[in-house]
Amino acid sequence: MAEVINMPRLSDTMEEGTVAKWLKKVGDKIEEGDILAEIETDKATMEFESFHEGTLLHIGIAEGDGAPVDTLLAIIGEKGEDISSLLNGNKETSKSKVEPQEETNNKTQESSGKSDANISNEIPEGVEIVKMPRLSDTMEEGTVATWLKKVGDEVEEGDILAEIETDKATMEFESFYSGQLLYIGIQEGESAPVDEVLAVIGPAGTDVDAVLNAKPASKAETGNLAAAQNTTAKETHSDVKEEKPLNSGQRVFVSPLARKIAEEKGINLIAVKGSGDHGRIVKRDVENFVPSEEVVAPAQVTEAKISAQSLASIPQIIPTGEEHFEEVKNSQMRKVIAKRLSESKFTAPHYYLMIEVDMDNAITSREKINGLPDTKVSFNDMVVKASAMALKKHPQVNTTWNGDTTRYNQHIHVGVAVAVDDGLVVPVLKFTDQMSLTQIGASVKDLAGRARIKKLTPAEMDGSTFTVSNLGMFGILEFTSIINQPNSAILSVGAIIEKPVVKNGQIVVGNTMKISLACDHRTVDGATGAQFLQTLRAYLENPVTMLA
Repeated sequence: MAEVINMPRLSDTMEEGTVAKWLKKVGDKIEEGDILAEIETDKATMEFESFHEGTLLHIGIAEGDGAPVDTLLAIIGEKGEDISSLLNGNKETSKSKVEPQEETNNKTQESSGKSDANISNEIPEGVEIVKMPRLSDTMEEGTVATWLKKVGDEVEEGDILAEIETDKATMEFESFYSGQLLYIGIQEGESAPVDEVLAVIGPAGTDVDAVLNAKPASKAETGNLAAAQNTTAKETHSDVKEEKPLNSGQRVFVSPLARKIAEEKGINLIAVKGSGDHGRIVKRDVENFVPSEEVVAPAQVTEAKISAQSLASIPQIIPTGEEHFEEVKNSQMRKVIAKRLSESKFTAPHYYLMIEVDMDNAITSREKINGLPDTKVSFNDMVVKASAMALKKHPQVNTTWNGDTTRYNQHIHVGVAVAVDDGLVVPVLKFTDQMSLTQIGASVKDLAGRARIKKLTPAEMDGSTFTVSNLGMFGILEFTSIINQPNSAILSVGAIIEKPVVKNGQIVVGNTMKISLACDHRTVDGATGAQFLQTLRAYLENPVTMLA
């Protein structure tokens, strides 16, 4: 009998996986223990082996595609076996979830049909519903900062109706219609999504309630309406006041507001390119207009020549190019990093403490240790060791917030943040306080190496009680990190720099390193965090104490 294999949960935080590579294809013979595919989780790319024998009859998720845990991944069974019932079973399950909603919608439509019977299907002629405009490419909603017109005011095409605050700026919104302002749908200070009813403009005495309750037109009616609006638009443009520029017989279609601004600035509208409907010149076109060679009157020729001569001496460099971008699909690791760090930042009240450590003795001690045969430790190894020892003296920092309780971890597992191509992972050194410097160095090197090729197991990345993040090797002097929950703190380590320092009242050359501690204020008070850093500094400035 055929066996259905679903997307497995390969880590405790995994919600979906991506098939990085199929190692078997449909029709291949499968033995128990064979590797079916490599699956990318939120933490690593892992080999997924089969627990069944038979022939691979179906692949449900193609290479490069992602899917939630428990989604159909593959089917294994006897060669030639009919699996249509298994495939259809999935579809019927999905369909059954949809049908109740559709039935509800149908009932709603039937019941609403009765109540809509008395509502007019059409918006009266001459009445326009003005909606919240999309004033920027990223705008999803807008806020009415100020209404410049009130209900009952006469509105002319081009008049400024309101100032609307978008996600980028506060902008004036002008009317494209003439009539009386009959209704304001969004009050000053209120926000609403794009396309929400902003106002209604039309003849005085119009029944506004009937307009707002009018049913949407059908597709056929919409098409007819669009055609009618195009015709109306053409007629409207023919009615717009025309301006004949100097020495030109051309006609210019321009909004009243744009015409007024142009007159105030002395701009010849024949030189302005309109961006409105059918090439109509609107306010923004006049405000953004940059004069080049304007058409001038004979009386202005002399002045224009002088101006042109002065401009000719200035090199005009206009940058040109093509805007382009590339969208890259986020990996499972990147999506989970974003989710986990957002949860930590917005749930744990972070605060930060920073100290500067004298590293002269640490440099000398490291040189002596690395002078021994087959021994290699880094400054980061020394920081990890010092952190583990400081945690033993300050158990409040080695805690986890659990809402009603605080968990005091009796063991010390230090996580070390490692940068990988898709983001970062945090392999964990278990019982770090019991490890020597050389053991820490060898373990970090092994874990970091396997992390970069995505060969860590979930168990090697789980269970940290404290985390160390080091960007000193990149020349970063100081920084702060987001807590790696469920930890209560994370240590950020900067670069060691050579600089003048004061020792025994004398200015001498010294080596210092800045470290900062991000703490969860729910579990670690400021004084506790400060005492932890003092202990940590004592170990780093006197490394021999870590060997006792």
